[in-house]
Amino acid sequence: MTSPQTNNRLLSLDFMRGLIMILLVLESTRLYEHLFEATEGTVLSYFFIQFFHHPWNGLRFWDLVQPGFMFMAGTALAYSLHRQQEQGMAWAESFTKTLKRSAWLFFWGVLDYAVRPDGLSFELWDVLTQLSFTTLVAFLVFRWSMTSQVVFSVGLLVLTEILYRFTNIPGFSEPFTDQHNFGNYMDLVLMNKINDGGWVAINCLPTAAHTIWGTVAGKLLLSDKVEREKLKWLIVAGVVFLVVGYAMDVTITPIIKRIATSSFVLASGGWCLLALALFYWWIDIKKHRNNLQFFTVVGMNSLFIYLFIEIVAARWFNGYISAITNGLMQFLSVPLLLMGIVTSLVLFALDWGLCYFLYKKKIFFKV
Repeated sequence: MTSPQTNNRLLSLDFMRGLIMILLVLESTRLYEHLFEATEGTVLSYFFIQFFHHPWNGLRFWDLVQPGFMFMAGTALAYSLHRQQEQGMAWAESFTKTLKRSAWLFFWGVLDYAVRPDGLSFELWDVLTQLSFTTLVAFLVFRWSMTSQVVFSVGLLVLTEILYRFTNIPGFSEPFTDQHNFGNYMDLVLMNKINDGGWVAINCLPTAAHTIWGTVAGKLLLSDKVEREKLKWLIVAGVVFLVVGYAMDVTITPIIKRIATSSFVLASGGWCLLALALFYWWIDIKKHRNNLQFFTVVGMNSLFIYLFIEIVAARWFNGYISAITNGLMQFLSVPLLLMGIVTSLVLFALDWGLCYFLYKKKIFFKV
């Protein structure tokens, strides 16, 4: 537990990280489910369905959350490694620190899915498990030129295309068919099971590009270029990735988040770059910094709150608090749907309050 340095922080990154964590906390309270149910059959339902993953071929807002998380981790890594270089830390020492961090991320990611009602389980689908791999890859290529990093990331996408299209394993030779693709086969090899939802562990290979692009964006923002030039490159790269990703979707490779196709990685990476550009322009260039604390108190403890909602809240806390709030509202004859929405908001307030308490006490959990 350490206190973060406040000098020379990229406040847009703090905001972006806090925004994503708040969205994840709200999901853990089931607020989106209640709002979608309340608006089903209306125009608003088309808005709230964006807070659920697309079932297969397509891209919704919620499909951008994990890419954003991994992209921001890359940007934060760039700032961290830049500070280490300024302090004269040797590459070997930086590598050791990163390796330890990746090991802890892997541990927490496995632990998140390990405890099931019917016993223990070994699964590699958690975002932290994926991030443990992408962080290490991004570190290993960090000192390359930005052009070389981008070329390497594209190579990862090409490798993914080759693995899915040309391995031709019996029963798993359909590259973009759920339960019959190369990613499903690798899950059998790694875990002796296939995810019913179509998620695959080797998503960490193509999505390493997200973390690498995050480090490239961080190096750009740390460079001596003027702010307008930095902003231009973020926007240009974002637009190019979007155009290529969506063009691939209608021609050669469908956008599928659950197996992280190359078109998905490109399109989602483009949205991440444009989001960073927007927030960088609004917060760090235009200096609109009021009311950021609501987001930053959560973003500064992103690992803690993620593990809390995934392990403690999902398995005990949410049910305990829901029993109290729902029980009280039953006495007031509150409609069932409204009861669910109110309970979700109460849960969110408690989760946010916990982060605020840690923030005020200057307690920040990191690995």
